[in-house]
Amino acid sequence: MNIHDEIKKIHTSVSTVIYNNDGSYTLLDENGNTITPDTDAINAKQVEVNNAYQAKQYARDRSFAYKPLAEQLDMQYWDSVNGTETWKQHIDAVKTAHPKPTE
Repeated sequence: MNIHDEIKKIHTSVSTVIYNNDGSYTLLDENGNTITPDTDAINAKQVEVNNAYQAKQYARDRSFAYKPLAEQLDMQYWDSVNGTETWKQHIDAVKTAHPKPTE
């Protein structure tokens, strides 16, 4: 979900959304004509988009904390050879450090 796509759902005739330096949006139709934005609807949608983004912060944090897949596969191999749980411990540590929020 991104705000540009959501604005196009609010204003179905919009083909281009431009984010301005002052935080406002310029909306253009396919002919380049300016469309007056429904500021209240866009602001409400911006809050929704921001909340959806923040709700997934744990996933972004986890993606940086996990070791590369090649290293994880090596952990799994050596765990199977040695009867250890290095990989499981790594995954558990990341999930504990960056828990998924309860809904």
